[in-house]
Amino acid sequence: MFYKETNLKDEALIGEISKDWESVDLGEVVEIHDSKRIPLSEMERKSRKGKYPYCGANGIIDYIDNYIFDGEFVLLAEDGGSYGKFENTAYIMSGRFWVNNHAHILKAMEGKTSNLFLKYALDFLDLNPYIVGSTRKKLNQEQMREIRVPLPPLEEQRAIVGVLGVVDLAVVKAGEVIAKTERLKKGLMQTLLTRGIGHKEYKQTPIGTTPKTWQVKKASELFIVETGTTPSTRKPEYWNEGTVNWITPTDLSKLNGKIHIKNSERKITEKALKETSLAVMPKGSLIISTRAPVGYVAVLEEPATFNQGCKGLIPKSHDEILSEFYCYYLLNKKQMLENLSSGSTFKELSKERLQNFNMPYPSFTEQKRIAELLLTVDKKTELERKEKARLERIKRGLMDLLLTGKIRVKVD
Repeated sequence: MFYKETNLKDEALIGEISKDWESVDLGEVVEIHDSKRIPLSEMERKSRKGKYPYCGANGIIDYIDNYIFDGEFVLLAEDGGSYGKFENTAYIMSGRFWVNNHAHILKAMEGKTSNLFLKYALDFLDLNPYIVGSTRKKLNQEQMREIRVPLPPLEEQRAIVGVLGVVDLAVVKAGEVIAKTERLKKGLMQTLLTRGIGHKEYKQTPIGTTPKTWQVKKASELFIVETGTTPSTRKPEYWNEGTVNWITPTDLSKLNGKIHIKNSERKITEKALKETSLAVMPKGSLIISTRAPVGYVAVLEEPATFNQGCKGLIPKSHDEILSEFYCYYLLNKKQMLENLSSGSTFKELSKERLQNFNMPYPSFTEQKRIAELLLTVDKKTELERKEKARLERIKRGLMDLLLTGKIRVKVD
């Protein structure tokens, strides 16, 4: 039923496709409208704010006061995109919009294919063999025209698009649920971390309006603040087969909404620990990124060290200070922490300013209740993210089967 494609113009093989399907150059089935593109500088965009989408390689980047395209088109990254298999290299734009010179503008030729089928086919294929340039990847028009795409009969194309469209809709709905839950969390954080739970009387404090029973304390009154460092990278014995967590801002940036961290990407050895001035933070301490960027925060699930891009906060009393509560508070104050940072090359929040940062001090019982509510929302979000990821895996599997003809969609 299948055969291996061998008559393509380059090495970017589609793979095995159904014997009764065609494989064609992209240029044979699309109209190319690149000549109509007009790039605008950031200053021009700011001066032309409006309702029409301004599009680039990977989607809408602004809204301006005019348009140059009207209708449905496939936009394919010319440069600055991701070109691997299943990388969502292409996207559909409908209605009136403007496009800069970082995306190709394509329209499917009537009677040969459809915009939606092309979008799925381009997302399915690995386009890297057509890319030129090493510093910045680019898919120029000449190479783009030669991209080989699988082309089933039109009726089967429509059926394939129908199946993938159902899964796409489920993915979009899952994303909407996640966005809604994240908005809920943001609102809850703003309310709970300033108004508390069940209070009727409030007062003005250095951190704004708080419940009358809350105190305000500096971070140094609640935590021991430690700084981090990097063991010499010239000494392999400090790094090879390391077992001790060494956390960096990059580790914190990958938590994707979680507030607990268990492992680091890189680890150091016990020898490094003994021979350097690294601070070992006990389980339950806070790690906060204080440069490049400022404001990522997490609670340690295991003891850890950290680099100079972070600070560590050890609670002075676990009977009075709940790390999860203060993790949420610091996350909610990310912008304020950034504003307190200084530096020319990159901003850094100093140890002194962090120590002097004012924080609320509710009762331990209320800290726990607030943290539990926010953790519940986080758990819900995590389940929703897992469901979205599951749907995306299903979609990739279906694309692999349907866009090669390994599974045929019944056409009435």
